[in-house]
Order: sequence, then structure tokens, then C-alpha cells
Amino acid sequence: QVQLMESGGGLVQAGGSLRLSCVASGNIFSINTKGWYRQAPGKQRELVADITYGGNTNYADSVKGRFTISRDNVKNTVSLQMNSLKPEDTAVYYCNLGVGSLTYWGQGTQVTVSS
Repeated sequence: QVQLMESGGGLVQAGGSLRLSCVASGNIFSINTKGWYRQAPGKQRELVADITYGGNTNYADSVKGRFTISRDNVKNTVSLQMNSLKPEDTAVYYCNLGVGSLTYWGQGTQVTVSS
């Protein structure tokens, strides 16, 4: 079984920063893609950013230049540094692990940005 545990969500004022972290445990194949998704009330879950085992990154246009994704392949962690946060970034953020055709999700962490 694979488990993903997120941490680091919370309430922050617009313009502030938060750092999300996710640690993966269990039977994990090392070559994988890790990412962060988010879901705001009434909206579909969307990709925020992802990063391959080799370090190639991909960002949603709405977060480019503000968010940075990183990973530690030894510790099986993935982090999301979020700067210049906006009220529209408010959502539940989910950690994601993709291994071939398999996808795993964390339980989600709430990020709320006040104006």
C-alpha cells in the first residue's frame, strides 16, 4: 500500500507564503511523478504543478512565477513553495503520486487566502 501525507496548509493573507509538504510511504517504485492538485468549492480538481523523478517540472499558468515544486528522491517527499498568494488560490490541495498507470492521492490540506 502507498500512503501520502500532506502538511503545511493554513490561513494566510493575500501576498503571503505557505509551504506544503508531502511524504510518501509504502511500496513505492522510485521512478514516479509527484505533483500537487487543488480543488476549490464548486470547481473541478486541477493540476497545480508536477515534477518527474529527473526533476522536470510543469506548472499551471495561474501559478507560474509564484509557486515552486521540488522533491527529495531519498526521503520520498515533494514540496510546494507558494509565494504571492492570492484569494483565488484558496482550495484544498492534494498531493499526487503517479507510477505508470497507477495514481495515488493524499487526503488533502486546506489553503485559505484572505483578501
